[in-house]
Amino acid sequence: MEETAGISGVFSPIKLPCGRSLRNRLVKVAMYQHLADFLGGPPNQLHFSLYSKWAQFDWGMIVTGNVQVSKTHLTLGRDVCLPRDLSKERLLPFEQWVTSIRGSGESGALAIMQLSHAGRQSTNFVGGRFPFKSPLAPSPIRVKAKNCGWLSDAFHTLVFQTPRQMSLSDIDDVVEAFVKGARVASESGFDGIQLHAAHGYLLAQFVSPTSNERTDEYSAHPENALRLLRRIVSAIRATVAKTFVIGIKINAADYVDHNELDIADRVLNHFQAIARWGEIDFIEVSGGDYEKPDFMPTKIKSPRQALFAHFSKAAMDALASLELESPSASLPLVLLTGGLRTAELLHTALVSKHAHLLGIGRASILCPDLPRLLKERELAGTQLSLDASWSTPFRPDPNLDLSRIWNFLPTIPIVGAGINMAWYVVTIRQLAALPSSIRETLLEPDYTLGPLEAVFRMWVWVDRLFVPRTIFVLSGMSLWLFSVIR
Repeated sequence: MEETAGISGVFSPIKLPCGRSLRNRLVKVAMYQHLADFLGGPPNQLHFSLYSKWAQFDWGMIVTGNVQVSKTHLTLGRDVCLPRDLSKERLLPFEQWVTSIRGSGESGALAIMQLSHAGRQSTNFVGGRFPFKSPLAPSPIRVKAKNCGWLSDAFHTLVFQTPRQMSLSDIDDVVEAFVKGARVASESGFDGIQLHAAHGYLLAQFVSPTSNERTDEYSAHPENALRLLRRIVSAIRATVAKTFVIGIKINAADYVDHNELDIADRVLNHFQAIARWGEIDFIEVSGGDYEKPDFMPTKIKSPRQALFAHFSKAAMDALASLELESPSASLPLVLLTGGLRTAELLHTALVSKHAHLLGIGRASILCPDLPRLLKERELAGTQLSLDASWSTPFRPDPNLDLSRIWNFLPTIPIVGAGINMAWYVVTIRQLAALPSSIRETLLEPDYTLGPLEAVFRMWVWVDRLFVPRTIFVLSGMSLWLFSVIR
């Protein structure tokens, strides 16, 4: 029997293995925010205001931007970091963060704190260390884009230091840091945490043979690749309540390429191994790293809509016949993130069994009230298959055309992706600046914001009203050119 077009499945509740339930399948996934103190710090009023906007519109689960477990391993600065201790005073900002995520309703979104360690991808000047001090990583392999020319090599040499290989003591410290992060989340009132093991950050660096050349028990050999991640998960499970949610974000970029089947099998095997532990509630499928930033696509209007759906579907199929290590354990839910920009894609992802949960990233910034808008269509009984909005993006993406510049400069993939990220960072800040009382009329994204101005305003916190636009553009161009040519 042919399934009737609709999005009712999106609003069906679902239970996690730990016993907690989501009221619907819509998950506001982690996005880079750049809102904390310049060299890292606790969440602040900007975070509280931003998350209170999402809290008003019935998301099933809200995942924070990454919280760094090491203050000396930031990404681009302004990261939220763990407090020095778990005193009431230090936890207060995190408690306020939870309150802003949950909103006023008792059955609000699950609040999940994403925990991360940047490892070798911690940048040189704003990474929380003295300039040119090496970050920690599994092996002394510097971040370097492949086959992109001299300018890209020079840029990566300036921005990323060759890391220092971690000792066993360093690894023990990292385990303790992630457990501390889970305790901060639990004692602050968060419903759970997500371990960031994707996008080339430290936990992903241990898994990948391109960044891990160790020969000890923490090597990237199949029997060792997940050892650190397993230690962290087990230590957290032994520390928190049974109903505390633990999720993992894993990397599937190589699988999407369809040209390295051995790597595809390895990633899928990792997915199955993690699921078999019986300690994880959800696994988010994402991909890319700073050398190959698939998670920050430079071409917004890409024909590749659901970026990691192929891997997600294979993972869902693999779960069907999986045997768990413990008979009392349950299989994790699969969270698909990437390119879910239309109601049709949300519907298809669930009907085709590509995922249990639907991760919304950039669209949650362009359209914070997305769950409400979809619900209104559902209640109105709209025949979505006949409605133009069925296959139309929830809100247009920005047109960040840099073709004139790229025609004259060698390609630097992470810079192109970073310019796209800068536009969303500025838009996030604009959303955070809205009064908390605003419900029905949210800020319309500023589509007149150009790419160079976005880069300038990401780093220089000034309002456009006080500086003529030409100065923004010229300053942004100078800043960008300086950063890639120096």
